[in-house]
Amino acid sequence: MCPHTPPCPAASAPDREAAHTVVSHPEQGWSLLCNGVVTFDDTGELLPGGAFIPPHRPTALAFGRPAGTTPGHRGLAPAARHFVQAREVTPG
Repeated sequence: MCPHTPPCPAASAPDREAAHTVVSHPEQGWSLLCNGVVTFDDTGELLPGGAFIPPHRPTALAFGRPAGTTPGHRGLAPAARHFVQAREVTPG
């Protein structure tokens, strides 16, 4: 049972993400909420019973490109562009 007043929303409630954070690991990209929900930086969630809520943040811009990409770079995010460019230059 949640010790907070007012109590945190249940894991099955639509506002489950409003629960207090009890453990946070930003370097690993996740946090544990008081209601047992694990939230991830990409906005995905793992519920106490094992169910998974897929990421639900906007990932596309109005221009039809993934967020964080720029024209002329094959639609890749900056980190992915760096990886692909490094692989293209390295003989192998």
